[in-house]
Amino acid sequence: MSIETLLSGESKNVEYKLTPPSRSINYTKTAVAFANGQGGCLVFGVEDQTLRVVGIAEDKVFTVMDSISDAIVNSCEPLIIPDITMHDVNGKTVIVAEIAPGLQRPYHVKSLGQEQGTFVRVAGTTRQADQPTIRELTIEGSNRSFDQVHCLGLSVTEEDIEALCASLTKTAKNNAEDPAKVKTVTEKQLLQWGVLAEQDGQLVPTNAYAILTDNEAVRSVVQCGVFKGTTKAVFVDRREFAGTPQELIEESYQYVLRNIHMGARFKGVYRQDVYEIPPDAIRELIVNAIVHRSYIDHSSIQIAIYDDRLEITSPGRLPLGQTIERMKQGYSKIRNEALASAFEYMGYIEHWGSGILRVLQEVRDAGLPEPEFLGGDTDLRINIYRNGSETGSDDGIVTGLRRDSLSDDGIAEETTSKTNAAPNATITVLPSQKERILDALRKNASISISDAIRILGVQERQAQRILKSLVEEGSAVKIGAARATRYAEAKKRTEPHE
Repeated sequence: MSIETLLSGESKNVEYKLTPPSRSINYTKTAVAFANGQGGCLVFGVEDQTLRVVGIAEDKVFTVMDSISDAIVNSCEPLIIPDITMHDVNGKTVIVAEIAPGLQRPYHVKSLGQEQGTFVRVAGTTRQADQPTIRELTIEGSNRSFDQVHCLGLSVTEEDIEALCASLTKTAKNNAEDPAKVKTVTEKQLLQWGVLAEQDGQLVPTNAYAILTDNEAVRSVVQCGVFKGTTKAVFVDRREFAGTPQELIEESYQYVLRNIHMGARFKGVYRQDVYEIPPDAIRELIVNAIVHRSYIDHSSIQIAIYDDRLEITSPGRLPLGQTIERMKQGYSKIRNEALASAFEYMGYIEHWGSGILRVLQEVRDAGLPEPEFLGGDTDLRINIYRNGSETGSDDGIVTGLRRDSLSDDGIAEETTSKTNAAPNATITVLPSQKERILDALRKNASISISDAIRILGVQERQAQRILKSLVEEGSAVKIGAARATRYAEAKKRTEPHE
């Protein structure tokens, strides 16, 4: 880092000291924080508020450099060895102590002990680490993935393993373009991923197993809410979802789609539903939040829908070696390696590191502002700003529609103050689409609208029309009503459920 960059202002990686404080702990705790993070520089001889270069007296430079080095080496554990240099700035000497990112985390100030003496950088300041952060630093320092660690107190049977293999395989086939090419998950595969581990000749479940089976040992919750305005001051609606990762993805994804606007693009007399935020981008961000969150941190994933934006917050600091800038460039750093492997198999992740790039491209193609990435020190927050238009746009898209409720047949009702919709516009239902749904009905006792969306890769309203057409022609039957609606093959139904 150049001296010009170092003197441009304090940041996550730079802190100024006018002179070395009499109590070295005032800067050794920052050295610890840099080692526990992305590294950084302590700059001595600069006034932090004004950026005025005061410098260190020439006759004291080498003595000061030695005292800084001794304080950091002797006060921090594990050992931190700073790279100390001096620089001339307009005839004045400043001292820079550069701290590299540490590989033996967590680092702490010896005199305070690990619990009280572990520090991290948060928003350009040095703060004491809480217990979840210390645990995560410990995992990083051991070069392990938390989700691959044996989940203490949890046991597993052959039946449990078979059930998980069947569940993962079913999800993978539902998400695959060609289900016939999907290989069945085996016990050996779970071992390779780290979902299971061997201990004393016995199979034991890891934290990934607990997560994938929704075991209380490692819980994951997604909190969703709709707010009036641009802050959390006024709730309009709130929901909390718990379950397996697959369930969390689908439930939170559908929640967002129900609560954002939907317009329509017309090509001739045919209508195509268009959401104000690309659904694939929404789904990708939800998947990323669930697979890459810190499961050591017991906070919930939060999905907030404001008047101006969709905000998704994932608990946990960025993993060692990851930054927001690198993430936006497609660099992938896996926090939960077992989960990532399982998600890739199930079709939720295509290629590690490509998800954020796809989100950026989809949002750009939709004409929306580039997503905003915030935090990274204690959590990661991503904002996608909504298209506030409520009228027909220049490209023929009618916006302002919102899926506020479901009718008894499971079809979304829409409300709008202004549309340019053709009164007799219809959605084309292809024979091949019907056949794919019928094939799914033959293989399963019943399917939901969400299942149909995954199978066909279409928008929800298109899936609803296809299911409705199958019911009308007698090939399928509807079970339940409203959001509980499911569909089954007509010949399998033995009694009414209306």
